[in-house]
Amino acid sequence: MEELKFKTNINCNNCIRAVSGFLDDVLGVENWEVDTDNPDKVLTVKGEVVEPDAVVEAVEDAGFDIEVIQ
Repeated sequence: MEELKFKTNINCNNCIRAVSGFLDDVLGVENWEVDTDNPDKVLTVKGEVVEPDAVVEAVEDAGFDIEVIQ
């Protein structure tokens, strides 16, 4: 299973709720979570074949900032 990490500005449960529908619709994503305690608000996405660009687009469509963590 592939695991990708992203720095975001998703910082509370309401934000997580707002982005849920967008991330749930990304093909290949089996599980995702946001560490709101981390200063970088790290979004971890897991799945067999996950396109980072699709995750970025989904989060941006939800109105949040996101960048891939190398």
